[in-house]
Amino acid sequence: MTLAVHVPEELSARVPVEQRGPGLDRDAVRLLVSRGTEVSHHAFRELPRLLRAGDLLIVNTSTTLAAAVDGRVGHARVVVHFSTRGDDGRWAVELRDPDGKGTTRVRAGGPAGTEVRLPGGVRLVLEEPLSACGDRLWWGRAAGAEVLGMLRVHGRPIRYSYTERDQPLSVYQTVFALPSADGTGSAEMPSAARPFTARLVAELVSRGVQFAPVTLHTGVASAEAHEPPYPERFSVPEASARLINAVKAGRGRVVAVGTTAVRAVESAAGADGVVRAREGWTDLVVTPERGVRVVDGLLTGLHEPEASHLLMLEAIAGRAALDRGYEEALRGRYLWHEFGDVHLILPEAHPHAEHCSSNCR
Repeated sequence: MTLAVHVPEELSARVPVEQRGPGLDRDAVRLLVSRGTEVSHHAFRELPRLLRAGDLLIVNTSTTLAAAVDGRVGHARVVVHFSTRGDDGRWAVELRDPDGKGTTRVRAGGPAGTEVRLPGGVRLVLEEPLSACGDRLWWGRAAGAEVLGMLRVHGRPIRYSYTERDQPLSVYQTVFALPSADGTGSAEMPSAARPFTARLVAELVSRGVQFAPVTLHTGVASAEAHEPPYPERFSVPEASARLINAVKAGRGRVVAVGTTAVRAVESAAGADGVVRAREGWTDLVVTPERGVRVVDGLLTGLHEPEASHLLMLEAIAGRAALDRGYEEALRGRYLWHEFGDVHLILPEAHPHAEHCSSNCR
């Protein structure tokens, strides 16, 4: 789907909110709340008062990698984005042309056999394209080289030209991020969780909101073509599956923090809506036709009008609610992208149900 809206360039969040003024923390962003076509405006710090005791937040624990590194193809300078590590040790990679403002100009990879020289003497050889993504993403192999070690020393976070400058990797880690046993993580930050602080999490817990951790290592997004996501590695642990099912069977609402959390948990749900512990690769694309089986709501950033993620949002909220929410976001001058404001999509309010939920615990 494509939204019939235009997002002005000045609505791109150019720096993290905590760098916009003294005394600000990550939770100083704004929060747009949609309940059906009813829209309200809040500060993100109000989230504990917008959720209820018994609600459950599904959070992605994937850590963000310093996944961008400078290299050369022949005499040409390139930036390599390391996206996803395959089970055979190869990496899905994207080559981009540097432009001094981030790496926004995508460069066609290949042909097969192309060698990219990287820091530390690493040689990356492109082997074959990811068929679903044409020439943008290729499987590459760095024979005898430890890519993760090279990225730790020479890498930096992926950024695009709507941001003002490079930032330290810590800026791209969420409060839920946990190092994985094999050192892998996400090429780009699971950014819907970025506004959470330890203080806010503690307040949510004190009010009876629960958390279910899942993991999905997200690959690079396309800033140009907005393709649907390709297969990504995920894990839904047994304890989280049990907790999600218990909340679904009770009166709580299951709210995913980010589209990555939706993709993970919906990939672990059967046709009966029951979530089972599962790990592996998922190629699930959530669309209005497929629908959702588990989540009742979603906390997410504001997506570009052509983004494939909007199909997922439509599956959860409905087209009318999505159109209304984005009209209000533009009218209210909300900020877009990973350092921007956030959008909470909740089930449409029913007066009797709301009265009962607040008075019948």
